[in-house]
Amino acid sequence: MGAWQLSTFTTNREDGIKMAGGESQTPVSLSDRELQIIDLVATGLTNQLIAEKLEISKRTVDNHISNILTKTQTENRVALVRWALHWGKVCLNDVNCCSIPHPQD
Repeated sequence: MGAWQLSTFTTNREDGIKMAGGESQTPVSLSDRELQIIDLVATGLTNQLIAEKLEISKRTVDNHISNILTKTQTENRVALVRWALHWGKVCLNDVNCCSIPHPQD
């Protein structure tokens, strides 16, 4: 598989993940911070690296991830990323990206 080659709606990203910004309807309500953390989980970052990137404690990230897993009824990070793909919260290597709205030119 090739390098990740996607960009977000407003900025280019090297990690290759595009966020839907919560526009897709899901059976749960997620905060902007939770969506941001899902985005970073999908890039493969550890909780420690997510904490460093967001300038918050690892314990806060641990709590966010625990809450996200509960809300999404997923058991682990892989299941969470699959859930996010299914509900159009992220797309990876053009998988399920058609459900994510494109920016207006």
